[in-house]
Amino acid sequence: MIKAIIFDFGDVFINLDKEGTNKKLSAMNVEALPEAIWAKNREYEQGFVTSDEISEHYRTQFPQIGKEEFLDSWNSMLLDFPEYRLKFIQKLAQEKNFKLILLSNTNENHIEHIKEKIPFYEEFKSCFDSFYLSHEIGMRKPNPDIFEFVLDENKLEPEECLFIDDTSENIETASRLGFHTWNIEPTHEDVIDLFTTKKDLF
Repeated sequence: MIKAIIFDFGDVFINLDKEGTNKKLSAMNVEALPEAIWAKNREYEQGFVTSDEISEHYRTQFPQIGKEEFLDSWNSMLLDFPEYRLKFIQKLAQEKNFKLILLSNTNENHIEHIKEKIPFYEEFKSCFDSFYLSHEIGMRKPNPDIFEFVLDENKLEPEECLFIDDTSENIETASRLGFHTWNIEPTHEDVIDLFTTKKDLF
């Protein structure tokens, strides 16, 4: 029996252009990011690096990038948040049939941008019983510890949870741990169709 639904944020609720940042950087003659940059990105997602430090790291590596240009390119992957998805999660919250949990790999720059651009962010956040952002809890998907943390914090067993994410690596870890999963494909699937798509679970 499903007691909790755990949702990713990007490409589940808010639409993403995952190549948006690379396209902006490419326009500034940044064609390939070294592994050291990717490692810093992962540290930033876990809150181990500050927003100023990640900006400085990129701008030291690529002096042609200005501070505002970096921030613009960093946030360019974030697109719109359709309001019908807000209504969907609000309805679930009102019905109180499931514990609702958000579990997102994100960072301070992205969340600050979302707060600025999405007027109903706080309404959205209030729909969840637990709201976990990787940079606030010091863990990130697909590492098993973040899933175990969510289970412990919410007194849940993995078989009681449905985990929804658009990234196969995250889904693979959750599946190995015993979660029910939905590897949502944002080009042709939508979270509002949850109870049709995963009707075998409910």
